[in-house]
Amino acid sequence: MKLVHKLALGAVLMAPLAIPASAHHSYSMFDMQRTVMLDATVVQFKWQNPHAFIRVEVPAGGEREVWSIEMNSPNNLAHEGWTRTTLRQGDRVELYVHPLRSGARGGSYVGVRKADGSTLGDVSAD
Repeated sequence: MKLVHKLALGAVLMAPLAIPASAHHSYSMFDMQRTVMLDATVVQFKWQNPHAFIRVEVPAGGEREVWSIEMNSPNNLAHEGWTRTTLRQGDRVELYVHPLRSGARGGSYVGVRKADGSTLGDVSAD
């Protein structure tokens, strides 16, 4: 029984020394050296933690491709002027993204130009 108490005391004393692990993933899946512009129609805008997402349709050779764009957290986006209603289904946008390295239809949000000409983020790639 004394051994159990010593082990428990040791665990309690060592707990503050534990280094918290980061659960956040890296952005290595995105080509951060390239920015592409998508002439797109918003399918869905998800204002959620830990990352907001934009799903868009992009015309491609007579077909329509669906792209999924990862964004920052809603808290960080709010500091840049975003709200949960900034984008709505059916909105036409120019969406600037760092594409996935794999070539799959997705990317990391860089900026957006809405149909009314207003912009958020970095749209200097045009």
